[in-house]
Amino acid sequence: MALAKKETILKELALLEKRYPRHPLKIGARTPPFRTLVSTILSARTKDPVTVEATARLFDRIHSPRELAATPEVEIAHLVFPVGFYKTKAKHLREMARELVERFAGEVPRTLEELITLPGVGRKTANLVLSTAFATPAICVDTHVHRLSNRLGWVRSRNVRETEEKLMKRVPKEHWAGLNRVLVNHGQQVCLPVSPRCSECFLEKWCPRVGVKHSR
Repeated sequence: MALAKKETILKELALLEKRYPRHPLKIGARTPPFRTLVSTILSARTKDPVTVEATARLFDRIHSPRELAATPEVEIAHLVFPVGFYKTKAKHLREMARELVERFAGEVPRTLEELITLPGVGRKTANLVLSTAFATPAICVDTHVHRLSNRLGWVRSRNVRETEEKLMKRVPKEHWAGLNRVLVNHGQQVCLPVSPRCSECFLEKWCPRVGVKHSR
């Protein structure tokens, strides 16, 4: 099956960006980089409402990397519970904050290479921080972005890293920052992993439904 034409991708992106103006984690250009980083670390294998509430509780108690680094690990774990793997994330958050203070003068670094050296920070998290907090062209690819970009026929890829590389070639840079926001929203609300709601999807007339066996 042929890949979607670039003009089709742009039409779909325009509709997605109009429909989903806010990121499900409630982060955006005005969110401080440190809060964006913490929230993204907490979000792994956790539902977005749980992540949002945990982030709010944590930042009611701490306001800077220095304060987080000085907070006992058990207290951090208590504040972020019940996010997935909350004990491990509490450890990573404290270590990450300590490294921000010791290596980066308390500031979140602005490069992928530096970000991925921090505890608990992988490529997905780093790219989301770069694109959202610093307006640096980057595509954050998670399971939703990987699934939808293949299902829509934008790319044909086997894993998230390959998806990122192929999307960078097919999607104009001005759309990179918002790609995670719109595809995560759509993937959670309409284009579900199993039995997507194709009958109510505003992209239905263009979508080749790659890999879809059952839909509603």
